Amino acid sequence: NALGNRARKSGQGILTVRFEMPFPIWCTTCPKPTIIGQGVRFNAEKKKVGNYYSTPIFSFRMKHVACGGWIEIQTDPKNTAYVVTEGAKKRDIGDDKVHEGEIQIRTDEERERLQQDAFAALEVKIDDRKQATTDKSRIEELQLAKEKDWDDPYAASKKLRRAFRADRKVRQKNEDLTEDLKDRMSLGMDLLEETEDDRQRAQFVEFGDFGQSGSERAVHRAHARPFFANDTSTGQVGVGSTSKTQTKTKTRQLKSLQELEMHKEKFRRELRNNTRAMMDPFLTDSATAAAVPSASITLGIKRKRDLPSNSNVVTPEQNAGSSPVKQPLVAYDSD
Repeated sequence: NALGNRARKSGQGILTVRFEMPFPIWCTTCPKPTIIGQGVRFNAEKKKVGNYYSTPIFSFRMKHVACGGWIEIQTDPKNTAYVVTEGAKKRDIGDDKVHEGEIQIRTDEERERLQQDAFAALEVKIDDRKQATTDKSRIEELQLAKEKDWDDPYAASKKLRRAFRADRKVRQKNEDLTEDLKDRMSLGMDLLEETEDDRQRAQFVEFGDFGQSGSERAVHRAHARPFFANDTSTGQVGVGSTSKTQTKTKTRQLKSLQELEMHKEKFRRELRNNTRAMMDPFLTDSATAAAVPSASITLGIKRKRDLPSNSNVVTPEQNAGSSPVKQPLVAYDSD
């Protein structure tokens, strides 16, 4: 069989499937009250046990490993739900209760009981009258609120158009600023609208050379450059073309695209080189941070670090007992 071990009981009409518990249940076989949470999966034996009109009713029988008892759950097509029939009971989480605003549809058995029991029918009539009074008062409140808001349709429309006009001016101003930024920076990409999170993150970023000397700036720029330079030559353009005009047009397009990519790459390098995260003064020693620059590792380059004349050299044995270096603070997620 293509289903393998899952169909070992196919002669009995049983197929092993992966069943996920649709709601939390209490296991009645365990010696102590044990709850099985919603979403727990079992290897269940699926079997057809009946029909509701033309809809089949399936039974899922599974074994609880903790106690060895069997739990059986069946589908209920009439109420579009699952019913626990053996080995457990459904946990009451309040889903079966009728909430405010919901309409409860009575079954045939309930209608027959109300017809035979006069007191039950009287209680239902009293409850229906209370509910009708509450619904009527609520509908009247909604009608009054609507009449108050739309008593003067022209004034309401004027208010809405004024708010829309103000928002439209703000959106137009933001679009103009975005287009101006894209033109000045030659950005060939779409810029999203600025958010409050973007403003907070921008406050933790500083731009500049950070008081470094010319040699250190040159080293940082060398680190930011790619290891292999891009080939900016255009190569042979328009090979096999019969028209010189088309060749020149293609050459100009390739040059413009290459210049745009070079400009973007230069902008990214400058941005990475001149950007750093703001350091928390309470977590960083100002003297140490000012004296010792951030170290970086570069393949093939070995530099000797210059120590100040008045600095104390710390041995590895002394450094092993010292407290670890605290990380810079980039952003706070709470107050």
